[in-house]
Amino acid sequence: MTESNEPEITFFAKQERIYPKRVWGRYRKLKWVAMVITLGIYYLAPFIRWDRGPNAPDQAILIDLPNRRAYWFFIEIWPQEVYFLTGILILAAVALFFVTSLFGRVWCGYFCPQTVWTDLFVWVERIVQGDRNKRKKLREGPWTFEKLWKMAATHFLWLVIAWVTAGSFVLYFNDAPTLVWSFFELNVSSTVLAFIAGLTFSTYVMAGFAREQVCIYMCPYARFQSAMFDSDTLIIGYDEVRGEKRGKHKKGEPWDGRGHCVDCTACVQVCPMGIDIRDGLQMECIACGLCVDACNNIMDKVELPRGLIRYDTERRMSLPEAERSKKVVHLMRPRTFYYVVILALVGGVMLYALITRAPQELHVLHDRNPLFVALSDGSIRNGYVLKILNKTHDHRRYSVSVEGLENVVLEIQGAGDIQPENLYVEADSVGSFHITVSAAVEAGPPVPVTFILIDKQSGERSVYESIFVSERG
Repeated sequence: MTESNEPEITFFAKQERIYPKRVWGRYRKLKWVAMVITLGIYYLAPFIRWDRGPNAPDQAILIDLPNRRAYWFFIEIWPQEVYFLTGILILAAVALFFVTSLFGRVWCGYFCPQTVWTDLFVWVERIVQGDRNKRKKLREGPWTFEKLWKMAATHFLWLVIAWVTAGSFVLYFNDAPTLVWSFFELNVSSTVLAFIAGLTFSTYVMAGFAREQVCIYMCPYARFQSAMFDSDTLIIGYDEVRGEKRGKHKKGEPWDGRGHCVDCTACVQVCPMGIDIRDGLQMECIACGLCVDACNNIMDKVELPRGLIRYDTERRMSLPEAERSKKVVHLMRPRTFYYVVILALVGGVMLYALITRAPQELHVLHDRNPLFVALSDGSIRNGYVLKILNKTHDHRRYSVSVEGLENVVLEIQGAGDIQPENLYVEADSVGSFHITVSAAVEAGPPVPVTFILIDKQSGERSVYESIFVSERG
């Protein structure tokens, strides 16, 4: 065999690492504020207490998987109330569409977890290794003692942040102070440790290495964001009319016959996505505004007005400069009005459901085998399983009765002397009882019956429709 000297053909370019340059300005300050607030909420929220009484957890935000409950301050969601979760997801999606139609991808640029933790990791990287040029030179240079300790320190700090992030996530599923103290006592379950290890690794990889690739290749939002844009959506844009023809500029030179863009590429160097906003709006743009800060700083240096790159609408950008000030930004338009209506409807339905939700629920399941039993006295007996949901935080006693049959005899099957007039259910739990209903009825089609549950303390009433079977079909 002979070796071929032909170059290897590749169909995909290698992903080039992005080294965002430090910049300071209005939008960079907003990003710092957003980072501090969002991370503060994420790390500290599990430790907020909320008094629900002696028989319920006092953690304000808790997803209690063993007991199948979700708590959010004064709201408690049971598995049977999964429609609340559906409503929350619908509200979140429509709110995202609404904000996007107004201000573009501000969620991506300021509040998305991927953006927030990537920003934090880049900040750590900059603190240890230096700004853009130093980081690039260090990574591309040979392995020296300086490179070794700086890279080691960077990755160690990344792992610490990732571990704290993973541990904080697990706190939302456990009592936070108890779990934290269990770490000091070295008494943490293997399940918790496995979740923390997996989340630590994913955070480390996503924020430390994947970064912008998550937004470009993994997040579906970037793919359909343009469907929510219109000519009145605020987006980041480059004023091509004012900026072109671009070129280098020396102090004292006239601006006649040329644009205000000095082709310094500062907007490209600060972009965490590595794009050139001067090429127009692109799928990768997350509307963080750092290119606006970088360009404004350059305009200040060359003594030109700010706003060569700015937040503006496509409609205003297309107008001559003299007419732009006359064109206002329309926040309320058909698209945004529809989103507001949907938000109001879904929010109203959820609020009504929360206000009118009953403190108890009754579910009845008819026995399948046997469907009925013919007793020696000629009466028919049916068996049922009653599920009583006590959604209050107090122990309660209930009475159950049946309507639709005459001379009904109710009996509770099980250990002890349990009477239908005195069913005990602990706070925030489900009581299960097997009950038999006997009545003197002739064989015939199923008879509709109604089970009535009454809280003996509050008088709250719940009903459930079922059937009484007296012959095989």
